[in-house]
Amino acid sequence: MAKVTRKIVKINDELCTGCGKCVSPCAEGAIEIYNGKARVLREELCDGAGYCLGVCPTGALTTEERISDDFDERAVEEHKRAIANRPEFHHIMKCSLCGVTENDRPLLPIKSKGESDWVCVHCIPRLIHS
Repeated sequence: MAKVTRKIVKINDELCTGCGKCVSPCAEGAIEIYNGKARVLREELCDGAGYCLGVCPTGALTTEERISDDFDERAVEEHKRAIANRPEFHHIMKCSLCGVTENDRPLLPIKSKGESDWVCVHCIPRLIHS
């Protein structure tokens, strides 16, 4: 696999509590909780988009530009098939304001007063106008 300079998620072990909130937002399934800490399983699975960053309550996740294995979409598809039935990759997220799940409406990660949570697209105006 070719090495390239690109953005990839970096996890600070000292800040990570192993809460698992970062696992579900990773569409590629690149993050897993291992020995009580979040880990990027394989560099080629991480697209560097950083959707996991916004939900980390401790700020343990960042992105960094560095030399890494290139992102591999084919490896992601194989990995997603392999984890399809593993329950730890299927946390159902709920809107913190109205309780609907990600199966009902799109959810967005938010951070408020130092806490990370999820809010559905219908409740976003409540946050903006309250």
